[in-house]
Order: sequence, then C-alpha cells, then structure tokens
Amino acid sequence: MYNAVKYNRTEVLFLNNKHIFIDQAGYLPDMQKLAVLNIQAESFEVINSSGEVCYCGTPVLAGTDSKAGEQVWTADFSQLRSTGRYHLRLPDGERSFSFDIKDNVYDTCLDDVTKAFYYLRCGCGLDEKHAGVFKHGKCHTGKALVWTDNSIALEATGGWHDAGDYGRYVTAGACALAHLLYAYKLYPAVFDRQSLNIPESGGKEPDLLAECRVELNWLMKMQREDGAVYHKLTTKGHAPFIMPEEDTAQLYLLPPSSMATADTAAVLALASGVYSLLDEEYSELLLERALLSYSWLESNPDYLFENQKECTTGGYGEHNDRDNRFWAASELYVITGEEKYHDHLKAFNNDIGDSVAFGYGDMSGLGKLAYLLSGTGSRSLREKYSADFIAAADKLAAECENGAYGCSLNEMSFGWGSNMTVLKNAMVMLLADRFSHTKKYECYAAEQIHYLLGKNPLSISYVSGCGEYSIERPHLRPVYADGIDECIPGMVSGGPNRYLSDPFAKKLIPEGTAPMKCFIDDYDCYSLNEITIYWNSPAVFVLAHFNS
Repeated sequence: MYNAVKYNRTEVLFLNNKHIFIDQAGYLPDMQKLAVLNIQAESFEVINSSGEVCYCGTPVLAGTDSKAGEQVWTADFSQLRSTGRYHLRLPDGERSFSFDIKDNVYDTCLDDVTKAFYYLRCGCGLDEKHAGVFKHGKCHTGKALVWTDNSIALEATGGWHDAGDYGRYVTAGACALAHLLYAYKLYPAVFDRQSLNIPESGGKEPDLLAECRVELNWLMKMQREDGAVYHKLTTKGHAPFIMPEEDTAQLYLLPPSSMATADTAAVLALASGVYSLLDEEYSELLLERALLSYSWLESNPDYLFENQKECTTGGYGEHNDRDNRFWAASELYVITGEEKYHDHLKAFNNDIGDSVAFGYGDMSGLGKLAYLLSGTGSRSLREKYSADFIAAADKLAAECENGAYGCSLNEMSFGWGSNMTVLKNAMVMLLADRFSHTKKYECYAAEQIHYLLGKNPLSISYVSGCGEYSIERPHLRPVYADGIDECIPGMVSGGPNRYLSDPFAKKLIPEGTAPMKCFIDDYDCYSLNEITIYWNSPAVFVLAHFNS
C-alpha cells in the first residue's frame, strides 16, 4: 500500500473519544451557529481563549440521523456574536476543537483553497519563494504526440494537474475555470484584496485571474487550427506515486471531442468578458478563439467522443454534448449579442430541462447562470431559468432539514466526490437567493461549509490545513512523494463514498457503514480521498460569498 512508506500505518477516522462536531474554521457573527453531539448531555458551555464561560445552553434531541447512523443532539449558540476564539465544553469535561467567531472567519481557508491551484501548476517548477517546502522542479515540459498520428508532436505545456494524477483534462479544466471566473464576477472585491504569494502577485490583475490565465493559456494550446479541441493530455497510464518532475513518460493528445470543444468555446467567451476591463488584447484573443471553436461545433453538429481504451487515464466521457453546446451558445450570446446564439441556446432547452448542474458532466447551470446575469434576451426565458434555480434550492433546503448536520445530500448521494456535490449544491442555493432577491437559502448554503470544515460525524475538516483536525493524506501524488509530513494546504478531499469504489476502501470500511462515515484519510483510497481542480473551485466560489 502506498502509505506504508511514509506513515507505515492506516488510520480509520472514527474518533471514538470525540462527540462534539463543529466547524473548525468558525462562524460569522450574525449567522446561525450549531454544533452536533452524538451523546446526551444536560448542558454545554462555550469557552473563550481566556477560559471564561461566554454562553451556556441545553442540547436539543434531533432524533436519529440516518445519514450518520446515530442519534444526535444539536447545541445552538447563535446568540453568541462576540469576536473571539472559542471551544464547546460538556459537563464531563470533553471539549470540542477550537473555532473562531469573526467577520473574516474564512479568509485563510479561502486563500488556501485558491492557492491550491498554484501548487497544481504543470510545465514549470515551483520555487521556494512561493511554494515553501512544497517546491519542486520543472515537470512535463516535453512535446506531446497526437494519439492518432504519432508523427505529429505539439507543444502543449502548462495548465493545472487535474487531480491526484498528473493528467490534464479539458472538460474538467473548463468546469473549474467557470466556477472561479463566476466567483470573480460576483464577488470581485474579495479577490481584488487577496494576496496569495504566487509569482504574479502584485501585478496588474488579481491573483485569482492571474492563476486562471495559466489554465486558459493551456486550453488555447489544446485547440487545433480548425477550432476542435483535444479531449485530454496525459501519458498512456497514471504515473506511479512520484514527484511531477520524475514523471517523464511520453505525453499524448487524445482525439478532440465535441464536449471539450464546446466547453472551451464557452469558458473562453466567459473569460473574454471578465478580462475585458483588465487586458483588452487578451480579451479579444479569448473571444477570437471561442468563436473558432464554436464555428467547428456548427460544422460538426453530432456528438463526438472516442474513448481510447489503450489509454487508461481518466476518460471524462459524457452521455451527450447538449448541455455543453447550450453553455457555449449562452456565453457567446452574452458576449456578442448575436441572435444566432440566442436561437441556438433556445433550441437546446428541451434537452437540458430544469437542470441547474455545475459539474463537468452537466454544464447546464452555467449556461443558465450566464443568461440570467446578462439581463438580456427573453424575459420569459429568464423567469424560467430563475424558477429552475429556486425549485432546485427548495429541494436542497428540504434535504438540509432532513438531518441535524444540515447536509444537502440524501443517503444515496454520497458517491465519488460527494464533497463536490455538497459545494455545488451550496452554489445553487446562493444563486437562488440572488435570483429570488431573498436570503432564504443562505443559511443552508452556510451549513454546507460547516459540514465540509468539521461539522460531520467524523469530526474532520475535509480541507487540508484548515482546522485542528483536517485531512493529511489525500490521494495526491506529490503529497505522498515529497517526503514531507505536512500536507499541501487548501486541498479539498472528495469525501464520503458509500459505494466504496476502490478495493482499499472496501477493505478498510465495514459493509453497512452509515453514508457520512464512509471515509478514510488515506492515500490508497482514491474513491474517497482524491482531490481535483473542480472540487476546489466550487469551494472558492462558496467561501468567496461568505467572505464578501
């Protein structure tokens, strides 16, 4: 097992001596503050860093939480609004992990999950000035061979390593970029004041947009002269658990797909609008390339994806490309105002239905978001898209009420990347607030962050470095191979997966374990503890909201 070298042990994170579950980052002063207990207690106290009792309360029985598989109580200390550092204490002396109450309580976590993209840069080295102990040499700088014609070698360096492996995948990258770019569009002040200590810090644009350029520039390298976009850039198989500069196997460009081409057209058009006030020349280049890919889509209306079985890296296949084309048409309509794109997006409405999804497998929510934020087009269509967000948020809010932890997933939804789904659900709820001109769903969105950062039945923060007890051993090659006990900060773990989709998880987690407890902080468990760029990106979006 991979972890035998570095830790020589496997830890199962059922904390039998911990019964108080709380957001380890903390809480905003004016928002709801709930902890969950899985033991009965007559009372609880909130203690500040000076040892003073600042609040007393009585836990309330919440019943049996089927997602956690146990009876639970809630401890409500929402009335405590004073800035400070605290912990909860029970009559028997047990105390919770520490947490803060303050206005900028998520600043550090937001900075970490944003800078995580820098640590995943490809085609360059990470120097000590910006990466500290996580520095490494240049990686993946060789030319890539076209899979279907190895006589063609192209330069396609750059971008971000996608996940626990060193592959780079267009649809995943476009999805992550969309989350980040929309985060900037909606919460620019948060990022304008952010300083991440990346090589571009202090330049003419916010660090977030400087980081997005890394992936945008790589996407344009993945584009052929005719506008088609190669689906992915990887080696034939996943590298062993080595540092990125040690992965010297031949790189390949896998055949273009209609999904990759549509997503590239969409995200380049989106980016063109975002960069227009900061760098007009770059904005024009992005739009030119977006139009080129869209032109290819018009000439190639059929779904195109050729999964190469001989290449065993991530497939990133989809059932169809209708949501991708819808997103592309919507973004190009918003940026150009040309009616043909309006006609195209309307033609896809029956295909996408009421979906407001934000994942690489379904981009429909991004197309609707673009249309709604533009304020242009058909009023009836805007009303329909707005209603889709609100209807989805209503269902998610109802699920949040179905359990003391406030998690928006039902029992069957704890699959691979469940934390991504939690965060995307939070995005949907925050946007529903925006389009309904209410704050009806904000408290439910906040509960998704609380769940992520420790208010869960394993009492673990699923963001490395955030909180007293956070993941340390994600399925991420450099974290295993760098010889450093400390984990790169800001990495969002995939989270509990009741389906135990890898042999290591099946071996370590007993059958019948409650969905929220199907997790191990272990390198081997790729179906539980991998990271990806499109799991970090919705975290950036949601944390930015609560920092705004």
